[in-house]
Amino acid sequence: MGISARYAALVAARQHSLSSSIAGWHGDERTVGSPLTAAEVVAMRRTRLFGATGTVLMAIGALGAGARPVMQDPTFGVRLLNLPSRIQTVSLTMTTTGAVMMTLAWLMLGRFTLGSRKMTRSQLDRTLLLWALPLLIAPPMYSKDVYSYLAQSEISLQGSDPYKVGPATGLGLDHVFTLSVPSMWRETPAPYGPLFLWIGRGISRLTGENIVEAVLFHRLVVLLGVGLIVWATPRLARRCGVAEVSALWLGPANPLLFMHLVAGIHNEALMLGLMLAGTEFALRGVDAAAPLLPRPLAWPRGRQQWQRWYPLTMLITGAVLITLSSQVKLPSLLALGFVAMALACRWGGTVKAFVVASGSLGAVALAVMALIGWASGLGFGWLFTLGTANVVRSWMSPPTLLALGTGQVGILLGLGDHTTAVLALTRAMGVTLIAVIVLWLLFAVLRGRLHPVGGLGVALGATLLLFPVVQPWYVLWAIIPLAAWATRPRFRAAAIVVTLVVGIFGPTANGDRFALFQIALATVASTAILLILLALTYRRLPWRVRPGEPPDEAAPPPAPPHAKPDAYAESP
Repeated sequence: MGISARYAALVAARQHSLSSSIAGWHGDERTVGSPLTAAEVVAMRRTRLFGATGTVLMAIGALGAGARPVMQDPTFGVRLLNLPSRIQTVSLTMTTTGAVMMTLAWLMLGRFTLGSRKMTRSQLDRTLLLWALPLLIAPPMYSKDVYSYLAQSEISLQGSDPYKVGPATGLGLDHVFTLSVPSMWRETPAPYGPLFLWIGRGISRLTGENIVEAVLFHRLVVLLGVGLIVWATPRLARRCGVAEVSALWLGPANPLLFMHLVAGIHNEALMLGLMLAGTEFALRGVDAAAPLLPRPLAWPRGRQQWQRWYPLTMLITGAVLITLSSQVKLPSLLALGFVAMALACRWGGTVKAFVVASGSLGAVALAVMALIGWASGLGFGWLFTLGTANVVRSWMSPPTLLALGTGQVGILLGLGDHTTAVLALTRAMGVTLIAVIVLWLLFAVLRGRLHPVGGLGVALGATLLLFPVVQPWYVLWAIIPLAAWATRPRFRAAAIVVTLVVGIFGPTANGDRFALFQIALATVASTAILLILLALTYRRLPWRVRPGEPPDEAAPPPAPPHAKPDAYAESP
């Protein structure tokens, strides 16, 4: 009785601390809103059509400005489809204009997801589908990584180890896949997990050396990942008291997802989808878990006794999905740590709870990793190739940018070029700082001061900020989880600014190499076209305020009582 009373007081104190922490981080927001008025529905549909027109332009422009394969280009010799490749500056203008149109439509769509009156979930889902459809049949855009996927999968299919040899060595320089791989990646081994290469090997077995079919199959894998993201994000948002459509707008409807996951065919889609779905299932198990450490479970003999197995089933399912996501790319394994801390907090936050929760979920993760490595025949070689991408000196990585700037200063002062040495130092400092921040966030979740979804988002954001290499699509690692948790206007503003900057300046090469004058001409032409569109649609699209709504909208009232921060911190 004494232990139960002390635990009840502890959980009640932590519940108050957790609620205060969540309120301090993202404020209050209603989980539901009033339906849109008739005028707002018209404006929303016009906005949707404006964005869809942008993605259609992107798809057409990709025929000339996209990452077309060197061999087996299906547009080659076809008069109409081959025309964009003959006028690359025009194609680049179309792609840039379409991307900016889609981004502007996304910004306007935010007016219908953040106010007191919100669009419905079905309206937003139809918008996502409409914008994605034109990009599904377009050539890859903004990156040629998909051709590296094909080459590495083919290496595995032929019996070689993709973690030891690159496309040039494993397939030969004249292979149809190797020819489309960028030169800097032809000699490097695969940096991806065995699950992704196992899936790619299956695609290669089905499609052979047909590039078009293989790319389309990889795009189906991306669609599976995007579907999981769309499924999990609103459910995680409900746990944090965030409106579903608000989270979907900022996360899955983000222009970067269309540009780099759907159009660019990056495996981040599968990684994020499995990670978020696994987090949702695992937190269901945490919510339903007993408030104290469980006793050994006996085999259930009745229907009601089966309910005792529900938390365990959800926890194992979530842990398996999160581990599978890490077998695509490793950073998603952070989610398992935050789930373990949430479970330990549910069990009282003691040392014993920490050891049992982290040990049990860690054992599940190791078992799944061993099973995937054994079944795929790829083992754990991927652990030794995680630093493959470090050869890239990305301006989006602050540690790398600091080293490059310091190296240039040394050259100007006549001290010599010490960029490589400084780069090793700044990157090591960045990785160390990532470890410190993640440990602090894990401890905050363990003590009940931080929501696990918020901790995961902040941890991935810190990882992204201090990572040795940052690509434009990496930004989605942090934006999508945080969209389900953080709702303060300052965070939204920061996410919007990052999306705009990364979306505009991130893709420095649109699949192919363009001359500087082509980029300049395309930029001027796109700006002129967008100004004309702005003038033509100024009174027909919600550029400033929604129809029938005053400019300064009243702040939304606090969240209703049923929108609790999270169930695992409740008093039993």
